[in-house]
Amino acid sequence: MTLVVLLGSSPGPIGSLPPGSGGRPVPPTDLKLTSLPGAPTAYGRLLGQMASLGPQPVTIARPADAYAYREQGGRVVESAGVAEDLWALADLVEHTTDNVLIMPANSLVHDELIYQITKAKRAALALILREERDENAPEPPPIEEAEPEIGRNALEGLPQRTRAGRGRVISVGTSYHAVTRPNAALLGPIHLHQRHAAVLADVARELAGMAHLFGPEDDVTELLVLGLVRRGVSVGVRGRRDLFYRRLHTLEDTTEAERDFAGFDEDRARLDNAVKGADGFFTTFFVSTYSRFIARWAARRGLTPNQITLVSIFFGLLSAAAFATGTRPGWIAGGVLIYLAFVFDCVDGQVARYARKFGVLGAWLDATFDRFKEYAVFVGLAIGATVSGQFGDGEGVWTLALAAIALQSVKHLLDFSFGAANRRKAPVPLPTLDLHVADDSPLRVALEERRVSRSTGVRGLLKLWTRAGKFRPVHWARKMIVFPIGERFAAIAITAAFFDPRVTFITLLIWGGVAATYTLTGRILRSLA
Repeated sequence: MTLVVLLGSSPGPIGSLPPGSGGRPVPPTDLKLTSLPGAPTAYGRLLGQMASLGPQPVTIARPADAYAYREQGGRVVESAGVAEDLWALADLVEHTTDNVLIMPANSLVHDELIYQITKAKRAALALILREERDENAPEPPPIEEAEPEIGRNALEGLPQRTRAGRGRVISVGTSYHAVTRPNAALLGPIHLHQRHAAVLADVARELAGMAHLFGPEDDVTELLVLGLVRRGVSVGVRGRRDLFYRRLHTLEDTTEAERDFAGFDEDRARLDNAVKGADGFFTTFFVSTYSRFIARWAARRGLTPNQITLVSIFFGLLSAAAFATGTRPGWIAGGVLIYLAFVFDCVDGQVARYARKFGVLGAWLDATFDRFKEYAVFVGLAIGATVSGQFGDGEGVWTLALAAIALQSVKHLLDFSFGAANRRKAPVPLPTLDLHVADDSPLRVALEERRVSRSTGVRGLLKLWTRAGKFRPVHWARKMIVFPIGERFAAIAITAAFFDPRVTFITLLIWGGVAATYTLTGRILRSLA
């Protein structure tokens, strides 16, 4: 469940206002998304999108607009200004046991982007638009020295008041707070895990007491992110990428935004997001290029991820049976079948993410039967080697098979045990800064000192290796050296089809041994760091 708070009075980046607006944007309750009779308003559409997240959303709105918001079915809290907005927000989130999604009520956004924001693993996340800047270009001067136009073309007219880096927000500026070298704009949505709700409430109340320092251009969402960052909360960042988000202020905004909205293929973006971004080389280039379309086909016909898992198991057992024949055609067929087993092993997860059908049983089946298929194939290869008569009584091949099973079992044990230990690790605290400090330089100094302290010894070595991953050859080499399941199944298929089971097991032992050594070394270094 998610507590949804919609900001009906959040100004955001305001452009030209329509005549007769009284110096304020048109409320989203008046912004029709099409000119057709009965068309939803921006606010009405957003209410519909929020329905699946939890109880009725709460909208914080000005008294003059409260009736219009209530008329469309929303629960409304009236607020006379920014300070009251922050007090109301603090009262709403302080004792919640749900995650919190804060979003301007005038948002036009894809369903998939809402899903990606609310299902992210980060405990705090903000949607940003980052400036695309040449890495070799010199940094621009700080915001207080910069010309108003700097960076604005890249950010579609939005004011740069955020510094983002290392996957999180580093600093946020307001009309009172200066931010050094801004490179992004906060777009509006913020998602927060329930454990940070009390911090958010405290921050909102403190900012409410400072409301006299802020100007009309200061956005409530910017203020909240500023407060969270200065309280040491790691606020992750996400861009729009291939999805759409915009805040509507005028009738002209609405017409333009609808036209742009129609140019984004949300289903294709949803399908692309169903593919894991951290897959290995073989999976990325030889499976995921087309498996996503199988996943969409299966999802649209009502097939569940568990049913796809059973198909993968079926192909895996057929592969083991083909390898057990001990013939060259059987070994070739086994190679093809194990490849198909792996394809459907990828498809089941993609169906789950595309159709949003997740379950404990499915996750358990997927993890368990991956091992089952792999070990069944090892046994099939050993039986085939014995049946073929090429290796005497086959005892030597069985020894290699048992060694390969043992090595892979140890690797899995290392992976699962380290993952469990890492989840229990306390997060490293980030530096904090009082909200009344106008300049963010103390925060930057603290972060720089932290960076320097983490750049020596074992931590420095690990950081250097992490940076090397920016180079594509190194990135893919690191992916392949750990011998993930895609590379293992590819190695089995190729060596069995073109050579024999003994070559397959020797390949698995050599590559698996290198992978185990590399992984164990990395785990030890990370534990020491």
